[in-house]
Amino acid sequence: MNILGASFITSNTDFRKCPEPTLAEYAFIGRSNVGKSSLINALTNRKELAKTSARPGKTQLINHFLIESTLGNWYLVDLPGYGYARASKSARREFSGIIRNYLTGRRNLVCTLLLIDSRHDPQQIDVNFMEWLAENNLPFVLIFTKCDKLSRTQLELQIKKYVSGLTEWFEEIPDYFVTSSESGQGLEEVKNYIGENLAYALTSHS
Repeated sequence: MNILGASFITSNTDFRKCPEPTLAEYAFIGRSNVGKSSLINALTNRKELAKTSARPGKTQLINHFLIESTLGNWYLVDLPGYGYARASKSARREFSGIIRNYLTGRRNLVCTLLLIDSRHDPQQIDVNFMEWLAENNLPFVLIFTKCDKLSRTQLELQIKKYVSGLTEWFEEIPDYFVTSSESGQGLEEVKNYIGENLAYALTSHS
């Protein structure tokens, strides 16, 4: 699948105010500072589509982007990051509610792409989020980011270690992709994954 265009549509905190659910939707989420904005910009080849910031936790809204592709139009959704320690408890609870309500209430949501920093071992907050997604029957895949920060050998060992560690919590490991916003590694695989089920998305989620 080739992306032909990408444009910002709207931001809000209430899923009921999101665009009409007439297009398939793919949500991107992860802990703060995982490289989500950079990945979105790299996938769409738009340098400033999603705003990057040196201050983690800046994305506090549900951001909708209309993606025009060779397989049809769809929505890319940039969700608030979670787990930023310096955010207030009330802010963390608010973000949690925003995220939870969107994911469980958005009927045209096809899949959640959960971003994981490839340099780190499984974090409990990520595992908890995966468990919550599974318990709510919400399809998700893992996107390992920043793979350019490790050597090839280090990366292979780290991913193997991470995936192996997940067997402690899950009988079946979710699909995953290894990516770099800097080198472009894995980006085509992510786009192809989205494209593979795009044609069936609305039918299966109607």
